[in-house]
Amino acid sequence: MDYIIYFVITIGILVFVHEFGHFAAAKLCKMRVDVFALGMGKRLFGWNKLTGFTFGNLPKDLDLEGHTDYRVSMLPLGGYVKIAGMVDESFDTKFADEEPKPYEFRAKPTYQKLFVITAGVLMNLLLTIVIFWGINAYTGKQIIKTTEIGFVADTSLAAQAGFQTGDKILEVNGHKVKNWHDLTLSFIEGIGSNIQVKVLRNGEETTLNIPSKLISEKIVKENTFLPLPYTKPFVQDVVENSPAEKSGIKAGDVFLSINNIPIKNSQEVIHIISSHKNQEIPVKLLRNEKDTVQVSVNPGETGKIGVYIADIYTGPVESDSYSFSESFVKALSDIGRYTALTFSMVSNVIHGDVEFNQAFGGPVKIAKFAAKSADSGMMSFLFFLAMLSLSLAIINIMPFPVLDGGHFVIILIEGILGKELPVKVKIAIQNTGFVILLMLMAYIIYSDIISL
Repeated sequence: MDYIIYFVITIGILVFVHEFGHFAAAKLCKMRVDVFALGMGKRLFGWNKLTGFTFGNLPKDLDLEGHTDYRVSMLPLGGYVKIAGMVDESFDTKFADEEPKPYEFRAKPTYQKLFVITAGVLMNLLLTIVIFWGINAYTGKQIIKTTEIGFVADTSLAAQAGFQTGDKILEVNGHKVKNWHDLTLSFIEGIGSNIQVKVLRNGEETTLNIPSKLISEKIVKENTFLPLPYTKPFVQDVVENSPAEKSGIKAGDVFLSINNIPIKNSQEVIHIISSHKNQEIPVKLLRNEKDTVQVSVNPGETGKIGVYIADIYTGPVESDSYSFSESFVKALSDIGRYTALTFSMVSNVIHGDVEFNQAFGGPVKIAKFAAKSADSGMMSFLFFLAMLSLSLAIINIMPFPVLDGGHFVIILIEGILGKELPVKVKIAIQNTGFVILLMLMAYIIYSDIISL
């Protein structure tokens, strides 16, 4: 239920901002806007000046006389603004046999059409800038001041890559790293190719060559590839009727020791519990930041006790604060870097260096990460929202039929030719793009589900 709620909130905000851009631009250019819709498909309810608030579809022969119908539709997977005289997601072509009217999209000059079609992307970029600007001004930047690696389990990906507990990373692909943020971004930038890492181990420098197949953007961002040092593993949630619940373990508990072995991070928890199948093992917990609790739990045949765990970082942190103007410049810099990373990831997918489901996510992943970011606090959720808004802007401006970028290309071609393309050609392009987009969405949702 949390996933559904946060998905609706996240998509609702992003779609509203994007479509409001088209709507406001159309109004500024004195175009008639017939529909402003959040969601796709059947009209659930809405409001306009002519009929007031109503449920269900409006009568087909109803003439709104230029009044916009503001509506919420059934499928919460997007939205649209229906502008008079434009071939769009509604596939309405009734106007094609009539002379262009002054208030129609097709009657306006090319520069106004381009402004209207790019306004949604511009609004998404503006939302991203505002959020990054606000976060930088309000909280600055929390920097984890270490490149040292925490506990490396024998069966982990980090161990397969050659890392050992206590390694200090000095360079990634020849670039020096001074903190965990530098380290993470350097790894993400190197995804899709082999990565060379220089580490300091037992006072001596050594170089590791990590094959690309071991690393994905997901595991780097979630810190499940390289474990942080100076951490405390805590229980996020307990599965109902699990061995953990039966033993008395509760959400919020911090693991102090398992089987009398002091614990520092979640990887140690997983490692020790999974290696004691069908054994009763003692567990010491810290509860409410003050009470020490001793329980015993049996992982059974599965080697799992039924808890979701995460790590709290307790090591050195540095806060960079920015002035109001510096925050704006930093926001633009962040957008530039994340945009470059996005195009680099798309390029890696096209060249087959990165799997499709590692780079792209659909409704299921959005819901999952929206809920997780919200659980981590408002700033975390806002950052996720800004990143998603930036991704939406980048995707929408790509020159693909149905997307804003596709419309942009058609408008440019018409501007160069000095005349409109035949409506049948536009509809064919829209239909083709729509079918491909539906197939792509179906595949993304399938990939989301199987990767859970």
